[in-house]
Amino acid sequence: MGIPRKQKASPAEGDLLFQLDPEPLEECVTAYAGIPLFLQAARSLDVPGRVKQHLQLKQRQRGLDEAGYVESFLVLNALGGECLDDFDRLREDDGLQEMLGHEVPSPEAARKFLYQFHDESKREQAQQELPAGQVSYIAEESAPLRALAQVNQEMVQEVGRRCAEQKIATVDLDSTIIESYKREALPTYQGGSGYQPMLALWAEMNLVLADEFRDGNVPAQKEPLRVARRAFQALPPTVGEYYFRGDSACWEKQLLSWLRDEQRADGPKGPITFGISVRMTPNLKKHIVRLGENLWKAYREDAGMVSECADLLNYWPEDEERPEGAGPLRYIAIRMRKRQGELFADGSEVKYFAVGSNQWDWDAARLLEWQREKAGTIESLHDVLKNELAAGVMPCGRFGANAAWLRLAVMTHNVLTALKRLAMPEKWLTARPKRMRFQIFCSPGKLVSHARQTWLRVRRLKEQLGEWIETLRLLPVLLRT
Repeated sequence: MGIPRKQKASPAEGDLLFQLDPEPLEECVTAYAGIPLFLQAARSLDVPGRVKQHLQLKQRQRGLDEAGYVESFLVLNALGGECLDDFDRLREDDGLQEMLGHEVPSPEAARKFLYQFHDESKREQAQQELPAGQVSYIAEESAPLRALAQVNQEMVQEVGRRCAEQKIATVDLDSTIIESYKREALPTYQGGSGYQPMLALWAEMNLVLADEFRDGNVPAQKEPLRVARRAFQALPPTVGEYYFRGDSACWEKQLLSWLRDEQRADGPKGPITFGISVRMTPNLKKHIVRLGENLWKAYREDAGMVSECADLLNYWPEDEERPEGAGPLRYIAIRMRKRQGELFADGSEVKYFAVGSNQWDWDAARLLEWQREKAGTIESLHDVLKNELAAGVMPCGRFGANAAWLRLAVMTHNVLTALKRLAMPEKWLTARPKRMRFQIFCSPGKLVSHARQTWLRVRRLKEQLGEWIETLRLLPVLLRT
């Protein structure tokens, strides 16, 4: 046997090779030297100016103004902050505040700012107007909340103006559950307590058009037209072709009638092509089961499931209300079976679903695939807002404050989208917020004053800095006169 070799110590073993200096660094450095790209996008879209125009909350002139507060919340979201206490972490970074040009609010000041979006009288009024036997309601938004929505709408329209070649708009509408253990949070249909906001997304542009914060006990199918109407109103005038997709919560009479009425009030005139999942009723299921085998066509397959589809001919629901001049609706049935004859969890061999539409020119499979695409748009948005921005944890018990918190997360998402779409290289278009933080925003830098100018020096490759400079150039800030 040979003599065993003595193993060399790994550099990853043993004590650290330095001591931590107990004295804080006094130079003006920052851990967020990439955040100016985000700031430039927000200011290029005139978010501060729009806030100044529409949102008036402060009674005194001293301290941060409304635009400074909103910008601070957007930066908190962009950098991964999840709660109001995270403002303290940002306040430690002198370089960040130097780049912002204003201070970052303390957690308590930020909380008081959010409180101003809450109007208890609106909720009391909605409770008093509840019909007998009902427990859930949607209160009118406070004036500050509506102002924040106006800022977001104008921001979306500005992005649309700069991307005027995008003539098509598909609006995807969906609700999501945000769990909360606050005393004020109400039970949800999934169990537990929380909130159930509804959001509308412009799918082609990945921009949130509208959001409505709701209590957890408000059914998803309650008044979806409120949000859909606001979403279509938020689209820029450059759009000329309209589409709509939704799940079965959107299969609701008022919304369907509005979509089918080409002379609709408070919305674009002309056709809106839609595909909406239909709520299964005994009558609908009976018609599907009666379909002949020759009508079923292969739709999609995977390792464990076979799906088929068929046009449901001669199906006219008794409760369907057709607006004047609107044609009949098309119903497409979906039949799903497990391979090898396995049963579903409820013991059934077959699952049935249906989609309703006013689109008759596409074949059934194409229409269903198009309708399913919302899983990669609006459902992905919910994931980003709750898990990569700050919308997943509500900051307090006041309903209006939480509604503002969500809306600020939505605005952050839209600024990030605008940054990628308007100015960054194409490779960044699909980047999620966490990737942008890791690759760009959380970069070390130092602010240096020289020849009466302040320079930001960043520890990145020269090629990367060249991309950053070009991005800033493509996002001019136009000062209001």
